[in-house]
Amino acid sequence: MNDEEKIRLENIADTEYEIFPLLKQRYSPRIFKENFLTETHTHQLFEAVRWAPSSNNLQPWRFIYGERGTDAYKEIFDCLSDFNKSWAGNAPLLVLAIYKTNLDNGDKNFHAPYDLGLSLSNMAVQAQYLGIGIHHMAGLDWKQAEKTFNVPNEYHIASALAIGYYGGDIDKLSDDLKVQEEADRKKNAFIQFCI
Repeated sequence: MNDEEKIRLENIADTEYEIFPLLKQRYSPRIFKENFLTETHTHQLFEAVRWAPSSNNLQPWRFIYGERGTDAYKEIFDCLSDFNKSWAGNAPLLVLAIYKTNLDNGDKNFHAPYDLGLSLSNMAVQAQYLGIGIHHMAGLDWKQAEKTFNVPNEYHIASALAIGYYGGDIDKLSDDLKVQEEADRKKNAFIQFCI
């Protein structure tokens, strides 16, 4: 068994109750294979987003993405926090996740961040099915990103994503990130957040 397979197996969640296997297997890698995502796989990720539920079917999500080596990739990368820059360059695809803040009548769309989250959950399950890892990142300068990409005022960049096929060389990570990558996954028990 190689290191890549070992890391994936060790990251399968040890759940209290049986859940859908793709959910148990999903984790947020900081290393990825060098390969670019195929065009079909990229389209499948966004097709999964397309079919996510949303309030009144408004689908307020938008995405900006770039493949490694493109100007868009570099511009997204430049907006990441220094911590995320230390590893996210391993990903062949970087994405900005955006939502429309207002309804067409000008009222605030309070459900838009929730809807964006649902769409990203769909993307995560589809990605797992395809052997693709997604690492969601809150550490970015969204103001810089909105300026760089001329994002209209009625939209807000919520997060960034590093996406690529599971695998890659763990030695590309710093020692502290290697420890995190190989550490046991821990989550709060559901009784801690359910009343």
